[in-house]
Parts: sequence; structure tokens; C-alpha cells
Amino acid sequence: MLRLLAVWVVLVGVALAEEKPLIWGADAEGGAPYIFYDPSRPGQLTGFEVDLIRALEARLRRRIQFRQYDFKRLVEGLERGDLDLAMNGLEVTQDRALRVRFTRPYYVFRLQLVVRRGDERCRNLSACAASGGVVGTLENTAASRLLSNLGVRTLLYDSQVTPFEDLALGRLDAVLLDVPIIRAFLLSWPSLEAVDPPVAGRGYYAIAVRPQDEELARQLNQALDALAAEGELQAILGRWGLWDQGQEELLPAGEFFPGHRPPRESAPGSLGAPRRLFTLKLLARAALVTVALSVVSMALAVMVGLCVASARLYGPRWVQGLALAYVEFFRGVPVLLLLYLLYFGLPTAWQALTGQPGLHIPPFWTAVVGLGLTYGAYEAEIYRAALLSIPHSQWEAAASLGLSRRQTFLHVVLPQALRVALPPSTTDFVALFKDTSLAGTITVVELAKQYQILSTSGGDFRLLVEAGLVTACLYLCMSLPLGHWARRWERRLATAP
Repeated sequence: MLRLLAVWVVLVGVALAEEKPLIWGADAEGGAPYIFYDPSRPGQLTGFEVDLIRALEARLRRRIQFRQYDFKRLVEGLERGDLDLAMNGLEVTQDRALRVRFTRPYYVFRLQLVVRRGDERCRNLSACAASGGVVGTLENTAASRLLSNLGVRTLLYDSQVTPFEDLALGRLDAVLLDVPIIRAFLLSWPSLEAVDPPVAGRGYYAIAVRPQDEELARQLNQALDALAAEGELQAILGRWGLWDQGQEELLPAGEFFPGHRPPRESAPGSLGAPRRLFTLKLLARAALVTVALSVVSMALAVMVGLCVASARLYGPRWVQGLALAYVEFFRGVPVLLLLYLLYFGLPTAWQALTGQPGLHIPPFWTAVVGLGLTYGAYEAEIYRAALLSIPHSQWEAAASLGLSRRQTFLHVVLPQALRVALPPSTTDFVALFKDTSLAGTITVVELAKQYQILSTSGGDFRLLVEAGLVTACLYLCMSLPLGHWARRWERRLATAP
């Protein structure tokens, strides 16, 4: 009996441990070679950081669960408590070190120039600066800071693919990026070539955790030390063609194992039938998120709008003033700013005021609140105009029949106002479908965000075009039936007694 009890306790302990995996934040939109969808295995994430996470998972004996998170918000995700660790080619910088706790580095990166084949204008940064050439790179990176210090004309991007496209089209004279990005994407652009050797200077990728998570940082450091000492880190980087002599400082003194470049087929592959089917499934799943977000947000907007419109028309003067202030505020504040304030600003302000963490609203419901409140202001004005369009004689006729003001409003005035409000409300609903794309900035993987992830994960131009066409068709499939339903309901209301 005691043995059975002990086994049961162990099993419960394991189950409880499995219920709380470590949440790893990364942005699959960042693409190869960090983390991206494997073209040869639809539905599977791959990349050298995915391999590293699996190795850490085995060392820590704890499940690590991936969560899609905007790269620019990874630090905020740690501070909010959404993530336990962030690893996504995250450079160790002084400003980040003030907010997070970095582990020991797992990769030493260098910078490399890419130019068009045969173009001698920007073979080095000094020549590029002297000739007035334009260099593209990612924002808030070691490359962007170096270009700024050298006074080189720079265009900043938030996508890894776009700089290569602009360079191939002649909009840029060169691209300066981290070596891992160059090696992953250059195979897809035969008209471009890397300038050897890489630019002088180096930086480090490391795992970020919250400053108070010292024990987690210690465990991760021990695991990384073991991976480096036993050659497993070298093997992972070698499979992706990222091992070079610059990685020697990651290893214990005197240990250096030269790696090998991976074959060409390990690079992002071409689109096939499985890849297209997988892309369609992901976009369809994201479209369901868009539909749910739109419907719930519009339901909130309708309720809020009707209450605010009624308050402006029939409430006391002070209530009318509050309703007017609500309308003007939410019509005047951009939705994107409101989502940022609700998702990132509100928890920070709450913690600053109370000293206690809290108010961590899930991303989906944050988007619902932000969109619902914003569109509630627009709906309030539509409903107010519709209610004012009903002649006052309707109120008088209903009163002569003995109806109360509440009954008159619900059964006489509101149904007639609905006929007037339906067309503009339908237009707002269609606009809301498209504005759900803003929810991607607070980690909601809706349709537009999923398209961005797919279009940049493999560097394949055909994927960009095909996924874009499918995404546009899905938006049309969601909005066109809505317009048809609204026109049909409008005709029914027009013929109703």
C-alpha cells in the first residue's frame, strides 16, 4: 500500500511539473536560421535555436513550450510574466541588461556585407560611406549602431527578407546583417553575394530571463556550459553552418572543434504540395482567430455604443458630458496606441502604483477590449444619429397608447432606428475585420500576423505571393458574406410591419 502511495505521489509530482513548462518566447516571423517552419516537414518548427532549446530541455529535464511573441516586445514579455525566457537572436546590449538577466552567450555573431554581383561600389563600409551608398539593415541591432557611428546612409527594416528584396531591385547598394542571417537567406538570391571577410567586431546572443529568476539563469548557464564542454553546442551550430573560429571563446580553454557547413538542401526549401497544404491550414486557423476576435469585439462595440448613444440623448447633463468625453477620446486615440497602453502600459502603471504585479489581461481579450471600446465610440455616433432620425411624433403616438418611455424606446423607436443604423454599422464591422491585424502587435496570431510569419520564415518569394493571395481571399470570404447578410436583413426590416 505504501509503495502504491509513493508511486502515486511521484506520478502526481511529475504531472504537476509537466503542467508548468517553461515558456520560451521567440518570433517565428524572424525566420531562418533562428526559428521558422520547416519546408520539408509541414507543421514543424526548425532552426538552430529550436535545436538548442531541445538540447536544453533534455539537460534541464523540463519541458520548454514555444510561444509566438513579437521580437521587439520580448523584453516586455519577460517583464509582464508572459514568458520565462527569451531566445531569438537576442543581442546582449547595455540597455537590455538593465532590464533582464542574460545567461552566458551561446553564439558569437559577426556582421557581413551583401552586395549585388559585380557591383564594386560598396565592397566595404568606408567606400560605401564615401560614395554616398545606402545600406539596409535591421532596426536596433549592432549593424544599425555601427552604420550610424560611421555616418553611412541607412534604411532600417523590421523584416529579414525585405532588405534582400530591395537590394536585388536596386533600391539599396548593400545590406549589413548578422552572419547567420546572411548564410540562411543568401542561397535564395543568386544575384547577390556576400563580401568576405565579415566586418570587424562581434556581438553575443544569449538567453534572457527576468532579473529575479537567478535560479533559472543558473540552471541555464550550467546546461549551456555542459553543451559547450561536451561538443553538443558545436554540433548544433555545425549542422547549420554557423560554427567558425569565432565560436572558440564559447568553449572551455583549449577545446575547439572545427565544424562543417551543412549541405545546400538544409537551407529553406521550395514549395511543394505538403508545404502549400500546411500553409493553407495555418492561414485557415488564423482566420478563425480573426473571425472570433471580430465577432466578440463587435458585440462589445454594439453594447457600448448603444449605451453611450442612449446616455447622450436621454441621460442627465453630467452623464451626457461623460458620454461625449468617451466618444471624443476613443475616436481620437489610435487603436494601435490603445492596444499598447492596455497590454504593456496598464500592468506597468498598476505595479508602479500598488507595488504588486497584476492586471495581466490575456492578449486576445486585450485586443477585444481595445477594439470594442474604440469601435463602440463610432457605433455610438451611428446609433445617436439613427435615433434622432425617428420623428418625435412616434414617442407621442406611443404615449397615447399607454406605453411607457422604456417600452416606446425598445418596441417602437429602436427597431426603426436599427434600419437606419444597419448599413453604416456593417461598414464598421468590415473595417473591424481588417483592423484585427493590429492585434498581431500584442502577440495575437491572427490572419495578417500568420501571413507575416509565413512570408518571412523561409525566404521563398513564391511563398510570399501565394500566401498573400490566400490571405486576401480569406479576408474577402469573411467580409463579402457579411455584406450580403446585411443587405438581406435590411430588406427584411424594410418590409416588416
